[in-house]
This record gives sequence, C-alpha cells and structure tokens, in this order.
Amino acid sequence: MQQRVSFITLAVADVPRTRAFYVGGLGWQPIFESDEVIMVPVAERVILSLWSVAGFTAEIGEAPASGIAPVTLAHNLATEAEVDAVLAEVEALGARVSRARRRVWGGYSGYFADPDGFRWEIAVNPGDTGDFVLPPTR
Repeated sequence: MQQRVSFITLAVADVPRTRAFYVGGLGWQPIFESDEVIMVPVAERVILSLWSVAGFTAEIGEAPASGIAPVTLAHNLATEAEVDAVLAEVEALGARVSRARRRVWGGYSGYFADPDGFRWEIAVNPGDTGDFVLPPTR
C-alpha cells in the first residue's frame, strides 16, 4: 500500500446544515454533491467526503460512534494573524472555538468544532513540518 490518503470521510447528521457551513459559510467548492454526500477537494488528490450518517452506515455496515471523535483535522497557515482570522471567521458562522495560543511544541494553534462536532486545528507549525504542509508561495 502506498503512503497516501485519498478520502477523509466524516459521517454528518444533517447534510444541508453541513453544506451551509462548509460551502455557504466557508466558500469551499464541492466536486460532487447529492442529498447524501458533499465531496470537497481539500488538497492535491485528497477529498473531504461529508456523508450522511444513513449513507455512511449503509456503506460500512455499522453506525458511527457517538461523542467526540478521537481525531482532529488540521488546517495550517503561515502566520499567527491568519490563524486568528480563520478562527474569527468560523466563530462568526456559529462554530464553537477554542482560542489560539502558543504551544509547548513551538507552534501557535486553536480549535473549532464544525456543526457535527468534528474538531479542526488551525495552526502555525514551526520548522520543516510546517513548511511541508503549506502550499507553495505564490
């Protein structure tokens, strides 16, 4: 198996509410949409699939666990000001936000929960790791 991820699939309770947040609020552009799923390119050759719980359950054969998922999604930026701006943007959309702060590992990050409670880290990472995840400069 090659070292790569093609899809990240999140089971969502209300596809229209999720669409309003990601597409209507954040302005992300889907590559595919239906009543059951929204597929959004989030990186080169990576799609975030926001799938109804019913569709997810039918495909996998089990209902997703409830509660806080033991995983975060991360969106890295080049500056602390950009981190603060994104957190303010999602807070204006109604997301629960944990303010950014300097971290013991040397970075600066904060978190928000999307409408289904999935946690996103908005961060500046120092060094080679941070450089690796940022898109090339314009």
